[in-house]
Amino acid sequence: MSPSTSLNEDLSHLHEALGISAELLQDCKLPVCEEPAELVKTEPDFYGREQQLVPAAFAAWSAMKQAAAQDGVSIHLISAFRNYRYQYELIRRKLDAGQKLPDILRVNAAPGFSEHHTGRAVDIGTLDCPALEEVFESTEAFKWLSAHGHEYRFSMTYPRGNPFGIAFEPWHWCYNGE
Repeated sequence: MSPSTSLNEDLSHLHEALGISAELLQDCKLPVCEEPAELVKTEPDFYGREQQLVPAAFAAWSAMKQAAAQDGVSIHLISAFRNYRYQYELIRRKLDAGQKLPDILRVNAAPGFSEHHTGRAVDIGTLDCPALEEVFESTEAFKWLSAHGHEYRFSMTYPRGNPFGIAFEPWHWCYNGE
């Protein structure tokens, strides 16, 4: 699906405000991710914040979380849907804190390129591991997700050496059912 002209203009303004050049975007290997027409509220994330997913992703997430619990594995949401403006603000805060744009874009996609925009991506945590850290790979939760995530149509998007140039994110899983 190609993004609308209005979407391209909106994203262009956000990219310009962040200093993300057209050349950098041309080199980006990530697809443009449009925001969905319908989102539903999920359970609050680990920090008590409201989260949203598309209905099918939420149903699959709920079933997967329950199955993991039945197997004695605890998983919880760290984050789900993010709109373009939220992604902009996330990157803006990092820039304002002195981080370099190329470093930021290895861990946070530019606005319009994050799977979180689709309402199908979730960042997953577990109780015995700090959030959003590579050590998640050594948890029972990660082992369970690796063995069973596909049964619920979830897959890890950013394994080591992924073609997108995004850092290894064992906690980032995306629903691929629709």
